[in-house]
Amino acid sequence: MTTRTLGEVPRGCRRRLLAHYGPKAQEWLDAVPCVLRQAAERWQLSLGGYHDAGHASVIVTATALDGRPLIVKAWVDPARYRHEIRALRLWAGGPTADVVEADDDMAVAVLEMVGGRPGGSSWRQRETQVVAAALQGLHTLGRARLLTGHLPLLGDYLRFEVFPRIEKRVRSLDLGSWQPFADHEFRAIHRLVEGTGQPTVLHGDMYRENVTFDSTGHPRLIDPVPMVGDAVFDWAFWTVYYDLGRETNIRLATASRVSRIPVPMIAPWCRLLSLDGLLYYVDTDDPRAPQMLEVLSFLSARGSGSDG
Repeated sequence: MTTRTLGEVPRGCRRRLLAHYGPKAQEWLDAVPCVLRQAAERWQLSLGGYHDAGHASVIVTATALDGRPLIVKAWVDPARYRHEIRALRLWAGGPTADVVEADDDMAVAVLEMVGGRPGGSSWRQRETQVVAAALQGLHTLGRARLLTGHLPLLGDYLRFEVFPRIEKRVRSLDLGSWQPFADHEFRAIHRLVEGTGQPTVLHGDMYRENVTFDSTGHPRLIDPVPMVGDAVFDWAFWTVYYDLGRETNIRLATASRVSRIPVPMIAPWCRLLSLDGLLYYVDTDDPRAPQMLEVLSFLSARGSGSDG
């Protein structure tokens, strides 16, 4: 079998990775076509072409000797590679993509191509309900198979990243007429702590583009940023970000019903993530800032009676 070397990484993917990781990613981007060729030769794959998606990796379509369509994924950050592969293997048999091969030295893996094409099948029946059921299944597997010490902790992420950046932006950004509201929300969520229930392995990145559907219409949750912690974080992330500004109330109610976590426990986490997102959008001049403000205002109105 002859394995071709792909050309340079697509411009859009290159731009996103440089924005995410900085200039240090340039050398990696220049070398990754050869790394992908080496991986294809090792695992006897025929490479197709780049799939221009994602902010943390380079993705290529491929075909196995037996004709199976596959995804080859190369990560800039070896730690992110290790965490994602550990989580996918822990969730094996669940609503995720199977890991076919992986190489720790190259930080490259071969994954199942869900739905037989990049992005999965277009079949999305009863999307809100089935995605919620899949997320609950993921958390159930995570609790049953959890191996402590192998994945980052949600508590550390909140303590060392989320709360400090929220506080910094609340104090440094010119929020104009939004400032009093942002100050109020920061005071309200600053007391937020994880629950005392059994921790699970979180997906950590429940955007709509990270949920693909197979040929039978079942959702598969891909591209996790896994952590160990309270399941409420994933439910809040899904509520806020899955389809920003649309059906937030429906997802919040569905999250509570499926997870059996009361809405008053999920809503403060939604406010935390919404405030973090709003400040990021303002800081980066993202046009979605007003949309996020509407989401946060809706959530704040729901929780205003408990703020004291």
